[in-house]
Parts: sequence; C-alpha cells; structure tokens
Amino acid sequence: MRTEADVVVVGAGPAGLMAARTLAAAGRSVVVLEARERVGGRTWNGVTIDETGVEHFIELGGQWISPDQTRLAALVEELGLETFDRYRDGKSIYVSPDGTRHEYEGDRMPVSETTATEMQRLIDELDALAAEVGAEAPWAAERAAELDTIALRSWLEQRSDDAEAIDNVSIYVASGMLTKPSHAFSTLQAVLMAASAGSFSNLVDEDFILDKRVIGGMQRVSESMARELGDAVVLGSPVREIEWATPDESTADPRNGIKADVRNGVPNNGAPGRVVVRSDKLTVTAKSVVLAVPPNLYSRVQFVPPMPREQQVAHQHISMGLVIKVHAVYETPFWREQGLSGTGFGGGRLVQEIYDNTNFGENIAGGTPGEEDPHGTLVGFISDVHAEQMWALDADERKARILDAIALYLGDEAKRPIAFALSDLGAEEWTRGAYATSYDLGGLHRWGHLQNRPTGPIHYACSDIASEGYQHVDGAVRMGERAAQAIIAHSKQARDS
Repeated sequence: MRTEADVVVVGAGPAGLMAARTLAAAGRSVVVLEARERVGGRTWNGVTIDETGVEHFIELGGQWISPDQTRLAALVEELGLETFDRYRDGKSIYVSPDGTRHEYEGDRMPVSETTATEMQRLIDELDALAAEVGAEAPWAAERAAELDTIALRSWLEQRSDDAEAIDNVSIYVASGMLTKPSHAFSTLQAVLMAASAGSFSNLVDEDFILDKRVIGGMQRVSESMARELGDAVVLGSPVREIEWATPDESTADPRNGIKADVRNGVPNNGAPGRVVVRSDKLTVTAKSVVLAVPPNLYSRVQFVPPMPREQQVAHQHISMGLVIKVHAVYETPFWREQGLSGTGFGGGRLVQEIYDNTNFGENIAGGTPGEEDPHGTLVGFISDVHAEQMWALDADERKARILDAIALYLGDEAKRPIAFALSDLGAEEWTRGAYATSYDLGGLHRWGHLQNRPTGPIHYACSDIASEGYQHVDGAVRMGERAAQAIIAHSKQARDS
C-alpha cells in the first residue's frame, strides 16, 4: 500500500508522537510508522500476575517526572492526565560496603564524616563542571576533549582514595542513569547527565529526580497523543528502507566497482526534499522524515543512498546501557508499618537502589479512582555487569538472588512477594537496552555536534540526544517538538526562497 504525506515520523514513542502532534497542529499531513504493536516506546504499561491469578499494574519502562521536566509536566496537563507523588515518608536504608544496614532520615547517607566530606567535595566539583559545560552543547566546552577522554571512575579516583565515596557518587550516573560501569563512559558524558538535570546535586536527590508518576502510567501520554492522531499512526510496521538523497556522481569509482553515494554529506541539511519510506505495511512518499528511535536502532534501517561518512562512523560509537527493573508486589506495603519509606541504597551491590512504587488510582489492572492500591509494590534496579550476571542464571535462582538482595534493605518479609516481574528491555527487539544510549569513551566531543543536526531531509528526535531532559521522557517530548518546529521553519524558508 502506498500513500503521501508532508512528513513521515519513524517511531511512536513520546518523541515521535510529539513531533507528529506538533506538525499536525501546524497543518502538516503526517504518517507515523511504528514497529511495535503498541505506542509508547520505552514507556510501557504492563501487569504481573500473583498466585491467585489477580493482575497487578507495573510500569515496565520510564515512569517518573521531576520538577525540572517542565515540558513533560505541561504536556501531561494538556492531555488531561493527572499525577501523584511518590511515597517517601519514613526512614531510608543504606547498606554499607561491609554489609551493615543503617536506617537514616534526611538526605545524608549514614557514612563516616570522612566519607561524607569526600562525597560532598566530589559533588561540588561535579556541580561546578555541570555549570561550566552546560547541557546544550557539551562538545563545544573549552575542556570537552580533556573531560571526554577520561572515564568517570578514573576522574573520581584521581580526586579521592575513598572507595565508598566514589561508589556512592558514581551510582547516580553509572548504574542510576547511563546503566554502564563508571569506567566505560567519560566524565563529559556524566557532566552532561548532571547539566541536563540542572546540577549533579539534583541527580543525587532522589526526592527531586523521582518525584511524581502519571496516574495509570506514563505510557498514557503516548496513548493520548496517538488517539488525537487517529489513523495517522500505523502499528506493527517496521521501517526497512528510507530513500532520501540523490547520489553524488563524483564519488563513484567504476574501476574499483564503487557506486556513487553521499559520503561527503549533502547540501541544505534540514530542508525538505523527496523521501520514500518503505515499511512492512506502507510505503510513504514525503518531503521530510523524523527518525524518532534511539540511535542504536538507526542501523536497522537501510538508507538509500547510505548515510554520509561522518554519520556512519558516529553511529558505531553509540550504545545502550543495560538494566533490569525489578517489580515486587506484596499483600501490603509492610515497610511503612516499620516506619520506613521503602527507599534503599547500596553502592556496588546487586540491587543498588529500591523505592516504594505502590500504585494510585485507576490503571489497566483495575484500581479505584482517588485511592491508593492496598497492595504494596517495590521497584528496584540491577545495572550493567550485575544485570548480565542475573540473565545468565535460571529463573528460580535469579529470583532468589534478587529477593535476597532486596531483603538486605527491608528484611526477610521482602523475600515473600505475591507477584514478581522483571523488565527486560535489553531483549525487546525495538529497544535493545535501557535506559538510553551514550557514547564510547571520547565519542561525545568528537561526534556530539552531529546528533541533532539534520541529514538532508532527515531530522532526529529522541531522549538520547536531548540537552534538557537527557535520557528522560521530558527530553523525548522536547526533541520531538524541536524537530517538528525545525521542519516547519525549513519548509517556510523553502517557500519564501
């Protein structure tokens, strides 16, 4: 089947749908092609079933909104959705490197004065770097190359010999956000993460970063936008090929069998052209494309002609992290009866952080409007090398090991959930990891300037390449809107010229 539109959007996650929504509001015709049989991308509402067959609501993907994520918050309100606060009353738990469990109040971990001083000193220095580098163009910062060619772990170790302080500081970027070991990404990449949230201090404040949830789940944001767009959204239709430019005949080398391509780039990046997008269900001819999928999936599309040389190289140095999101449902939120918030931290441990994730209001598994679910839900995270170790185990041993790790924070009762599930976005075909992509060591300052620059009529939009809201749903929304506005501006320039 064939059709025509002004713009084709590849991907029906928050970025793609926001791009389509913005374009449609400006009077542009849009087709959204989504590989999955659902919208939402890395936001995904699901259920887990207890031993009696009762379903319990879980969010398999992204779910929280922090106060700095103003564009997402505004969109939630525009769509008529509501939010609720994460439960955080009571004491938190810290498990020290020697396995000692500590209950504490406030935002200071119960570490020694020496470690506390070291942590604060490192956080202050990272705050200063975040202010210096900024989130909009970190690759252009004066010290970009210096910061991008040293791993965060090495940078921290150059400044402190307190391993506990280093583990507790790096957790907020390594396992907590980029989901890669702290030796595998650069200090510049970590500073971008901090700058995108306003400061490193914001990253270490779980009450700030993990503030609110959408009643019924974050996927409702995408579902609401998709309903507005109606038949313009085509599900179950992976894009296989994008024909997007005319080859430069001067690049051909007939003697060696090399065909003409566009290795050196094309003129007028961002301007409308002629594109043909071929998917499993539909072939669309359009003037512009929004590629609204994570960069690790760009290679799933055949570009005709192939992407320019610099894009081809850059895309080989961007990869997803790996994290397991753990969902454990209990008869009641038993930890609250013990005066605990359900929040726990343990740098370097199998489960390095847990939170009370009890549901509120209606959702796809039921729920009562205006009321909290009587069942208590915990969410925990297992990152990078620990996640790899867990997937290598059989299901029973994996579950036992994970529940033992949660019990370090909340006691033996945590070993007896009525329902248990793991989010496996690393195995999900159209995601292949979580939470988002980041560059190899040294890649951000070399190729970061390319990630948001259009390639001919191809524009890019996803949370992975955001400045504000980097790696968050807020960043996806911002990038979708930004790509749409760029297309509209370029179209106007083309008409006026």
